[in-house]
Amino acid sequence: MVPELVDKYVFLLQTFVEAGGRGLSLDEISSRWMSRYGEKYPRRTFGNHRAAVEEVFGVAITCNRSTNRYYIDAAESAVDKREAVEYLVNTFTVNNLLTLGKQRLSGRVAVEDIPSGQKYLTSVMQAMLDSRQLTIGYRKYMSDETETRHICPYAVKEFEKRWYIVAYSMDADALRTYAMDRITSMEMTEDTFRMPEGFNVDRLFENSYGIYLPEGEKPVLVRLKATKREAAYLKDLPLHESQLIEEETPEHTIFALRVIPNRNFVMELCKRGGALEVLQPQELREEVKHQLETALQSYV
Repeated sequence: MVPELVDKYVFLLQTFVEAGGRGLSLDEISSRWMSRYGEKYPRRTFGNHRAAVEEVFGVAITCNRSTNRYYIDAAESAVDKREAVEYLVNTFTVNNLLTLGKQRLSGRVAVEDIPSGQKYLTSVMQAMLDSRQLTIGYRKYMSDETETRHICPYAVKEFEKRWYIVAYSMDADALRTYAMDRITSMEMTEDTFRMPEGFNVDRLFENSYGIYLPEGEKPVLVRLKATKREAAYLKDLPLHESQLIEEETPEHTIFALRVIPNRNFVMELCKRGGALEVLQPQELREEVKHQLETALQSYV
């Protein structure tokens, strides 16, 4: 089950996502709250929850003073934010529904399993909400030994069916990412932390790909030639937010994007095989070629 406080934040977000641009009055919010939790919803409590939702989810619940109605602002990048919120809300909601309605839904709903999300995601979210430090047992992918880490959880990030914690490591005195499925234990401490001013996890990774933290590398211009079929997939689900169409013919499409070509990005290109060709830069082209030739040797 989702911890009570996190469940309430998720419910509040879900309520406003469903309300759309018209928003809700405080009476309407209170009525929905009463129906869900069977308790009154004081204005002060709602104000505290609004502040917490903005801090953790990055979404402001705005009040239109002329109508006294509250809503999620549709201006600027709020649409993208709402989509991100819906994804996170659905992660919590679907897991809860599948747990509570397992008997009735058995054999009728198929979702991809993300074990780390079910086990630790809500605990991390609670620590983020309370600005509390965590002590975790962590096992690296290339080691069987478990190490104790002391972290300040700044954000969570999902990538390829895995949840990651983006945190300040007290031990390394630097930002680090931790795969939740490599965590063997987790304890919330009494120690608190202060978020860096202006921190935004999306901006942190805006030039990167996957979960590799940029460490001084600069994004480069990458040009990719895709077959007609592969281009259709890339148009619907771009590799990176900077992706643009540079050239399009009946047979192929050339995409251009600016990104740091880290290992995650190289592996993503490799898995598309001959449907995607790296045209530029030459260093990236050679690396992808090397990885594909190495893989081919396993089948010779």
